[in-house]
Amino acid sequence: MRPPAQKVNSIDKALTILLSFSPYNQEMGTIEISQKLGFHKATVSRILRTLTRHGFVIRNSQTKKFVLGPSVTDLARAVKQSLKTNLVQIAKPFIDDLRDTLKETVVLEVLAGESTFMAYIAEGPRLVRLAGSIGDRLPIHAAAGAKAILAFSPPELRNSLLDVKLHRFTNRTITDPLMLRGQLKEIKIQGVAFDHEEIDDGTSALGAPIFNHEEIPVAAVVVAGPSQRITWKSDTGMVSALKETTAKISAQLHYKKAPPVVKL
Repeated sequence: MRPPAQKVNSIDKALTILLSFSPYNQEMGTIEISQKLGFHKATVSRILRTLTRHGFVIRNSQTKKFVLGPSVTDLARAVKQSLKTNLVQIAKPFIDDLRDTLKETVVLEVLAGESTFMAYIAEGPRLVRLAGSIGDRLPIHAAAGAKAILAFSPPELRNSLLDVKLHRFTNRTITDPLMLRGQLKEIKIQGVAFDHEEIDDGTSALGAPIFNHEEIPVAAVVVAGPSQRITWKSDTGMVSALKETTAKISAQLHYKKAPPVVKL
């Protein structure tokens, strides 16, 4: 039996070999990998045989070179599915922390179809409570979280969601598509979206997007409350805390880019 240190070293080298195929998964032969990583050719050959046996690499019968195999795809699929189904569990502790910091209600909005829905609500300690409950749908053109997601979504998705009659909820609801598109451009620059009594009179909300590993916005964290307390233009502390929270959640979803810069 090999000593534990040697086992760990072999595992470390196997993982290093797998990572050497990133980011483009180009074919490489045993000698190429050996030269690239500085490993002995015999070591690389032995590890590649083990990885091939378990489906982590496959060998091209014509070129005799290797690429990543189906087992890597299976693991990636499992990770992607877990991130999707466990989003609430992943986001919950960060949202609770934000609620405790700001002393305001914080909501997780998740994109689903042509609207967003409230997937989690961390009620604030203040006396005022917001209308709505988990599972409630929110309008894509008026809710702060929905607009934050929409602003960073691919153009084709944004166009399809806005190619409908925009319903008016209050006198402040934006129903002009051109005006809304202009606002979305500002949101993308600022990194935050603001709902100033666009759904309910007296209630405002501030939202920032959560990105997944594919750099796609899939949800948003929203701070909501009475309009006199939720004012992003004068409260940069609230903006900073919100963006820090969404950055932490996005990192848990393997998003690697820096969050958008807020320009106030």
